[in-house]
Amino acid sequence: MVIVQEADFDSAALTAELRARVAGQAGAVVTFTGYVRDFAPDRPTETLFLEHYPGMCERELEDIAAAARQRWNLAGTVIAHRVGALHREEQIVFVAAASAHRGDAFRGCEFIIDALKTCAPFWKRETLASGEQFWVEQRQADHDRTQAWDAGTPSKEQP
Repeated sequence: MVIVQEADFDSAALTAELRARVAGQAGAVVTFTGYVRDFAPDRPTETLFLEHYPGMCERELEDIAAAARQRWNLAGTVIAHRVGALHREEQIVFVAAASAHRGDAFRGCEFIIDALKTCAPFWKRETLASGEQFWVEQRQADHDRTQAWDAGTPSKEQP
């Protein structure tokens, strides 16, 4: 299941829906929820505006979820991603992976969120409390983590 929307999402409801879809097949469900955070401790974020290309974006998210299901024994996945203007501490993204065993669920969920950071067609414009605005660029550490999946194992996350 892939959802791209402006409205907030209910992670408990999404998890329950996934559990219902994979009833009896999953002994583990791993979830991840991402939030808008400050750009830096001394530079608070006011809003994060996410743009996307409708249609293409959903197809790319479906491809990311399908790649995770091909790599690991996943009974089901969920990706919910918000677009539009989001304020500090609001939810941005929810990812869930269900599997018979926790290892596949953890790896599947981690792979999906890593791929979302580098492959999904979202553009982010951050506005700080000072009024400064800028487009958020991809971090090298995120790129390296996504590339590491092709090598077999992601590298340790860096700050």
